[in-house]
Amino acid sequence: MDILTDRPERITDLRRVYFDDDPTPVPLAGVRATPKQMLLRFPHINDRDAAAELRGTIVRVAGNQLPPLEDDAYYHYQLIDLEVFDEAGAPLGKLAQILSAGEVDVYVVRDRQGKEQLFPALKDVVLDIDIAAGRVIVRPPEWDDETDGA
Repeated sequence: MDILTDRPERITDLRRVYFDDDPTPVPLAGVRATPKQMLLRFPHINDRDAAAELRGTIVRVAGNQLPPLEDDAYYHYQLIDLEVFDEAGAPLGKLAQILSAGEVDVYVVRDRQGKEQLFPALKDVVLDIDIAAGRVIVRPPEWDDETDGA
């Protein structure tokens, strides 16, 4: 599998993983590291064809297997699907995706009609994240008008 974590050394300690969004744990029979990938062995996968069927599958770990983060830091999975409101309390949609755009992540908020708004994950834009309440409060950024009237 391709490695999407910044701490791949933790993978070798895993005993079970999850495929895509399936909540059923899948036991690991072994893990071997290569410079850019991890090779995972599963007890129920015994041939190349069975392994090929897993191509494109996202391999996840349980939240309790993740190391704790600093205050005001969140894993992406904790934020996806949270309800997003502006600071006046008007609903804007759900946090549908997080784009890693260099120094600052960008939150993609999608309303019920499918319209998307983008919010940079900056303290003056993302005012509050309340995981327990399932919501994010944002202040939509004011964009400079770059037209010169011509």
